[in-house]
Amino acid sequence: MIAWIVIVFGLIQTAVYLLQLVIAAYALSRRPPVARSSLLWYRYGDIAPPISLVVPAYNEQMNIVESVHSMLSLEYPAYEVIVVNDGSKDETLKRLIDAFELVSVRRPFEETLKHEPIRGIYASPRSDRLFVVDKSNGGKADAQNAGINVSRAPIFCVIDGDSILEPDALLRAVQPFIEDPERTIAVGGTIRIANNSTIESGRVKTVRLPKKILPLFQVVEYLRAFLMARLAWSHVNTLMLVSGAFGVFRRREAIAVGGFTKGSMGEDLDFVIKLHRYMLDNKKEYRIEFIPEPVCWTEAPETLAVLARQRSRWQRGALEVFFRYRSMLFNPRYGRVGFLGFGHILVVDVLGPIMEVLGYILMPLFWLMGVLSTEHMLAYTALVFVYGVFVSVASLILEELELKRFPRPRDLAILTLAAVAENFGYRQLNNFWRVKGYWQYLRADNNWGEMTRTGFSKQG
Repeated sequence: MIAWIVIVFGLIQTAVYLLQLVIAAYALSRRPPVARSSLLWYRYGDIAPPISLVVPAYNEQMNIVESVHSMLSLEYPAYEVIVVNDGSKDETLKRLIDAFELVSVRRPFEETLKHEPIRGIYASPRSDRLFVVDKSNGGKADAQNAGINVSRAPIFCVIDGDSILEPDALLRAVQPFIEDPERTIAVGGTIRIANNSTIESGRVKTVRLPKKILPLFQVVEYLRAFLMARLAWSHVNTLMLVSGAFGVFRRREAIAVGGFTKGSMGEDLDFVIKLHRYMLDNKKEYRIEFIPEPVCWTEAPETLAVLARQRSRWQRGALEVFFRYRSMLFNPRYGRVGFLGFGHILVVDVLGPIMEVLGYILMPLFWLMGVLSTEHMLAYTALVFVYGVFVSVASLILEELELKRFPRPRDLAILTLAAVAENFGYRQLNNFWRVKGYWQYLRADNNWGEMTRTGFSKQG
């Protein structure tokens, strides 16, 4: 009986991934060609709304200066950069002060959202776009709320302090706000791995594949997560996650839902679900979009220990948010969000890790005991591995058709091999880490764990 439950659940997961792939391929076929940056500026330069970039930073001394340089060189007509130093214990604030010659300033703001006390606000005489908020530590969500309070634009963009935006990223991400200003409340973009790429003056000069195997697997993983899954759910307006590494939101709705939930392990997932719930409860038409072209580059973990902590934390965040808003699951009041959006979280994030790990352990055991026939064992193995390879390679093909970030045939060949190889060990290891995150959630373990960085300046 247990064996059949595992097999049936595997079929359900397969159906979900296949549905995502089909919808994503259809959505890409319906999209107009990607416009050049110069054409976007011609179309939207005079009508693009002001944007505030909110950058929470905690112990980001390795990458923060390069990241801020990238933000100050964005191709966008009216924006400000608000870096929120969330009580860093390293030299994050000092490096910002030294690099941009920051001085203390007065900047009146309304404390609409609650957060830990602000100790000071700094500005740079070299750029009227840059402000640095120094506050007591309260966590990422708390820092984002402080940045939203200090911001003055109707739209804000949250971006991690260890990330680098492409020059035209904001101009591309803001398109839905311009074309459908009444309904658009949030837009997400693609996150890409910058390990081993050449970074100069806050810009990615040369795109290279990571040299180490773990970041290389994560390149394939991110392609599958962003280009396939999020494009698919965006197309049917059930996008449940706009990555905390790069997302654009309307300030009015953000304040209406109370901002980001302080202390949440999955603050980005939590925030988007709050937006869905608020708009549906108030019977307002809205769109939460995913645009593949706005690219944000980030540094991926390079060691098993750091990656394990990250994945366990992501799992705890998903479980925490799912159970916090569980009343929305299959609730007719929330329409497709309750059925498709929450159904997807239930299958992939809540039940998925447990069922897959059970499959790894029980299926070979049942076969050895004679409970499961060889035919059923082979069918299950084919389901797990062959379909996993298919989805990974198909995601890579979609990426190449849409973004063409890897022009060299050698890079495509390496990625194809990585897309196959990740299904034999890496995927299984990820599920064990996620089960560990499950156990930590049940024990109410809220430790974030240290995310060690090597720094962009050491790459390339």
